[in-house]
Amino acid sequence: MNSQILISLCMIVKNEEDCLERCLKSSLPFVDEIIIVDTGSTDKTKEIARKFTDKIYDFVWVDDFSKARNYALSKAHGKYLFWLDADDVITEDNLKKLLKLKNNIDPSTDVYMLKYEVAFDKLNNPTFSYYRERIFKNDNSFFFVGAVHEAVAIHGKVERLDISIKHIKLKPTTPGRNLKIYEKLKKIKPFNERENYYYGRELYYNKKYSQAISALNKVINKKDAWTENVLGALEIKADCLIALNKPDKAFNVLCQSFRFSPARANFLCKIGDIFFVQKKYSLAAFWYENALNCKKDYSTGAFIVDDYYGYYPALQLCVVNYNQKQFKKAKEFNELALAFKPNDEIATANKSIFT
Repeated sequence: MNSQILISLCMIVKNEEDCLERCLKSSLPFVDEIIIVDTGSTDKTKEIARKFTDKIYDFVWVDDFSKARNYALSKAHGKYLFWLDADDVITEDNLKKLLKLKNNIDPSTDVYMLKYEVAFDKLNNPTFSYYRERIFKNDNSFFFVGAVHEAVAIHGKVERLDISIKHIKLKPTTPGRNLKIYEKLKKIKPFNERENYYYGRELYYNKKYSQAISALNKVINKKDAWTENVLGALEIKADCLIALNKPDKAFNVLCQSFRFSPARANFLCKIGDIFFVQKKYSLAAFWYENALNCKKDYSTGAFIVDDYYGYYPALQLCVVNYNQKQFKKAKEFNELALAFKPNDEIATANKSIFT
């Protein structure tokens, strides 16, 4: 073991020739060791990896992301472990923050949480983000759990940092991949709360709405369920009901969120959308206006859709007021939408209406 190694990058890959080099180049200045675990590549992934490390290992894929990731962790010698996906990127400004962290790392800290930006608009502004356990001690007490949507159960001293990792896909995920794994797993064992939540989400993505609602109800009705899982399940259940053309039931489900948390912009906007579709513009405006007063709170561990916190309700209020022939207010809300997202195509196009 090289006692000088501080941070080990641990990755699992398969057929990532299009993005692996981009990822490794962006992270190279920060890490002291690179562990690559290949789960069956048939392209030039390994050849690209060899430009950066000789620590490349094969792992037979068994439909379990945690097993592959934990195998990668087992090969690392660093004092801290750092994980990335092949389509993750560290921008120059975030790299500077990571290098500063590395030079001032607190040995009493067990886990560093970094923001994960996973969706972007046409101007590359993040539209969906949340915090992940990204850097943690290599002391055998941290490991991934979950065959899909795997995560590390954190403990000890945890610090949440203003540092982001960008997840920039160059190709889509294989359709139905995650659902297939869950369906296989479901035949073997009963699902826990987290598995039911993500299983329900995958069913929703695959348009199996009634099945999704059944899985999500097991989270919503669980007495000691984690609040964020319950809120997430309520939101997806409402989306399922909207897809099934049951807006009144969706409204009731969205309102249940107020039992678990102060009002959040995503719930308020979706309630506003229900009334907007029904052309009940005054009611829609009420909910959108309240959404404008909400603030993002990353400390809860919630998934954050950034547009709900400012841009989207402002844009919808522009449309609502326009439909009510309140043109001055419509213009003001359109300008507010542009303040949240300068150069946005929709709000920019709207400007010509008000000139």
